[in-house]
Amino acid sequence: MRSARGVFIPIPIFKEEFMLCLALLLCALLALPAPALAEPGYPNRPIKLVVPFPPAGATDAVSRLIADRLAANNGWTIVVENKPGAGGNIGLDGVAKAKPDGYTIGMGQTANLAINPALYSTMPFDALKDFTAVALVAEQPLVLVVPQNSPYRTLADFVAAAKIKPLLMASAGNGTVGHLAGELFARRAGFAITHVPYKGAAAALTDVMGGRTDFMLPTPQAALQLVKGGKLRALAVTSAQRMPALPEVPAIAESGYKDFIAIDWKGLVAPAGTPADIIERLHAEIEKALQQPVTLERMTADGSVPMRGSLTDIAQFMKTEHGRWGAVVRDANVKLD
Repeated sequence: MRSARGVFIPIPIFKEEFMLCLALLLCALLALPAPALAEPGYPNRPIKLVVPFPPAGATDAVSRLIADRLAANNGWTIVVENKPGAGGNIGLDGVAKAKPDGYTIGMGQTANLAINPALYSTMPFDALKDFTAVALVAEQPLVLVVPQNSPYRTLADFVAAAKIKPLLMASAGNGTVGHLAGELFARRAGFAITHVPYKGAAAALTDVMGGRTDFMLPTPQAALQLVKGGKLRALAVTSAQRMPALPEVPAIAESGYKDFIAIDWKGLVAPAGTPADIIERLHAEIEKALQQPVTLERMTADGSVPMRGSLTDIAQFMKTEHGRWGAVVRDANVKLD
C-alpha cells in the first residue's frame, strides 16, 4: 500500500491465510457445472432409437424411415427398439432415464409429449424438463370420414346435421388424437357429439363403414386406402392446407374455420443433459434426411408431411403443443386414471 508521501508500506500476508483462500477459490471453481461433452468420434457405436408404440404403425414407419436414411447417409448403425405401453409413456420413460450420451433417443409424438401429461393423473416423466428436443420429423393431419352412403357430402352438410342432433363419433380410444380433435372441432363449430371409443382404429373404422357410427377422425395411414377404395367418404382434413395424398379434400381451415389445425406430429428427443454438440449433429443429419427425395416420396405416400425448424423453434413448438392439447383434455374432461 502507498502512504501519503509515496512510500510503500508492506502488508503482511500469512501463508496459512493465503492457502485457505486459494483452497476456497478452487472449491468454488470445481462446484461450477461443466458443460457436457460428447465422446470423441461420436457416434462410435450403435444408436438406439426407441419407438414407444408397436411395429407397423405410423410412428414405427416414420422412425424406421429416419433410421434407414441416417444409416445410408452416414454409415451409422441405428437400432430401432419398439417399447409400447401406456399410450407411449413406457418407452419414453426409458429414454428420459437413459444415460445422456447420445446413444439413446426416442420418437415422441403428440400423444406422449402433449396429451398424456394432462390425460394421466401421474406421469413417469416430465415432458417439458426430462428431454432435449432433437428434431421435428413429420406431421399427419387427421381425415374426417363418414360412411360412403352417408347423407353428408360436404363439411357444411355434416355440421348442419350435427347441430340438430348429436352424431356418434368413433375413435381408436379415449384420449387419442382423433378423439380430442373431434372434441376440439365440435366446440369450434358449435355442436355436440356422442363419443364411442374402441380398442384401436381397425374396429372403429369397421363400424363407421357399416354405418353403426356417424364419423371418425383417423390418421391418413388408417384411412387413405379405404377412402380411395370407395369404402369411406372424406369430408375434410385437419391440417392448415390440403393434404397432397388427398388434394380434392378441403382443409377444415379453408371451410369457414380459419386457423383450425389438429395434427399428429412426431419428433425425436434425447435425455435432458445430452451434450449440445451431439444434439446439433443429430439435428443437422435429420434435417438433411428430411430433404431427400426418397424420404419425401415415402412420407407423401402415407399422408405424412416432413417438419423442419431450428432447435429453438422445435423446443417452442413442443411447449406450445403441450399447453394446447392439455387445455383440450381438460375442457373435454377426459381422464384415463
